[in-house]
Amino acid sequence: MEPRVINNIRSNTGSLFNPKNIYVAPEGGGAGNKWAEGYHHAQRHQEEFLDMVNREIDACDSFEGFQLIHSVAGGTGSGIGSFFLQELSDRFPKKLVQTYSVFGASEVVVQPYNTVLTLKRLIENSDANVVFDNNALMSIASTNLQVSSPSYKDTNKIISTVMSAATNTLRFPGYSYNSLTSILSTLIPTPDLHFLIASYTPFTSDYVSNAHEIRRSTAYDVILEVLDKKLRMCSSSDTGMNLSVLDIIIGEIEQSDVQKALVKARTRINYVPWSSSAIHMALGKRSPFLNKSQKQVSGLMLANSTSILKLLKKTLSEYDQLKSRGAFLNNYSRGEYEFDHGDISMEFDEARETLKTTMNEYRDSEELSYLDEIDPDEEAGQITESAPRDVDMS
Repeated sequence: MEPRVINNIRSNTGSLFNPKNIYVAPEGGGAGNKWAEGYHHAQRHQEEFLDMVNREIDACDSFEGFQLIHSVAGGTGSGIGSFFLQELSDRFPKKLVQTYSVFGASEVVVQPYNTVLTLKRLIENSDANVVFDNNALMSIASTNLQVSSPSYKDTNKIISTVMSAATNTLRFPGYSYNSLTSILSTLIPTPDLHFLIASYTPFTSDYVSNAHEIRRSTAYDVILEVLDKKLRMCSSSDTGMNLSVLDIIIGEIEQSDVQKALVKARTRINYVPWSSSAIHMALGKRSPFLNKSQKQVSGLMLANSTSILKLLKKTLSEYDQLKSRGAFLNNYSRGEYEFDHGDISMEFDEARETLKTTMNEYRDSEELSYLDEIDPDEEAGQITESAPRDVDMS
């Protein structure tokens, strides 16, 4: 929706993207940080968008699912992103939808509205969401990368590093965790609990230009370091409990280092009482396109944890404060806008209720009796795979 931004990306990436599948809004100007404007724009151009999606799918050899990268605070990532989530889940119900969702942008006054409206679609129309909080990303850029004034370019490099690690075993497949299904089925115990928190270490010049060179790192170091709360890319509660944890370790490793680290790591992780208390382990391969002289081991931890409640609670509180005053609601109530219920007030109420229900679900998951309360029909809807389950190295 902002041609200047798209043209800047295209000029820096050469022929990486198929020009037929790059959308540029004819009127330009963006969405004005309004979820409704982005959503309505996507409605008007849905056939054009879906034609692009279908062309990309036709080019796939083995199509498994979608990955959506977006912000939930402004208008384009939240509004158009919400529309895509609904359309993809409706048109491709048997394909996985995973998102990399960026939360928080202090300069956007209507951010709470945009975020809650998008969260409704993330909850109902996606299978997994890797959550990034801008405040946490800025903190990591300042402390770990020692950038005095972090920019979005710095935080985007952190996000892309996580994405690269998360998809490593898909791009360089081995015996286990070689499909999106196998990864998500390990992390998502029930369909309602699918928000994931990422931690990564160490940041090297392979992905981040101003990273400090590390002489040596081992699997033992990495497995224990990713537990550091300062490396979490989401502002989360320290008192949360983990439902599942997956480590993706990349590089040349010693099995003895992995086993020793797992023994220590288990004692430092607080699990919900019904969980297996295992750290699932995926071993990735270093890309042949990177500097071969470097022998560092790097690692990503994806955790499904009730500590996500801190971010969700903060979002809901900011939404309620804004909504109680009726502030800026006129930005969402223009006559040409169309919503699921035709009424913006009901749209807001349902979005809030959906978020509140998910928060309650995460709280309930901390109890031993949680699985006893799950409806058998819901349990049958979990992410499954026809292939045998991956071997848990722990």
